Amino acid sequence: MIIRDYKVKDELGWVRCRTLAFLQTAYFDHVLNKKEHYENPTIELVAELDGQIVGLIDVEYEKEERTVCSRGEGLGGMIWHIAVHPDFSRQGIGQQLLYAAENKAKKIGLNRLEAWTRDDLWVQNWYKKMNFNIVDSYYHIYFEGDEMNQRIQNNMPNLYLVNAFTHYVGEDIEQYKTNNKRIHQCVCFEKYL
Repeated sequence: MIIRDYKVKDELGWVRCRTLAFLQTAYFDHVLNKKEHYENPTIELVAELDGQIVGLIDVEYEKEERTVCSRGEGLGGMIWHIAVHPDFSRQGIGQQLLYAAENKAKKIGLNRLEAWTRDDLWVQNWYKKMNFNIVDSYYHIYFEGDEMNQRIQNNMPNLYLVNAFTHYVGEDIEQYKTNNKRIHQCVCFEKYL
């Protein structure tokens, strides 16, 4: 296996790897049909084995404080995607990708990495094992069918909610837990380099 910079010709393999990896997480429905492009500079790496993309990491980084990361002092990088193809999981590929990205980040003067993830304990435990710390959180709430129509009908007649994805940054998440089937805590991990 080799870890190398992402190339445009890798896009299909990148999308396949990311999609299959994310299917096993709370982000299972966040499917992309093409690779994201970023406004700021990036570290984009892939792990390749026998011509197949088996892992990836995308880190968008700052040239000016707080233009990419949500917190911290100094210049940081945001891990937007890190994924390992499920057929190749538990072989240290994610760790190797992270270390390669960290080395590049240090060389360009970044002092930390930030990553947001949902409440998959195995993912959170991986970040902790990689020496990241939890520094913040909020909630992702999905409303489906009638889960929110009562609230909307009172304020917006003739509008019927079918599906909605929301961010809840308040303190009273319990008010939503009785009516909503899908609520995820979105957790911010941070690692100083």
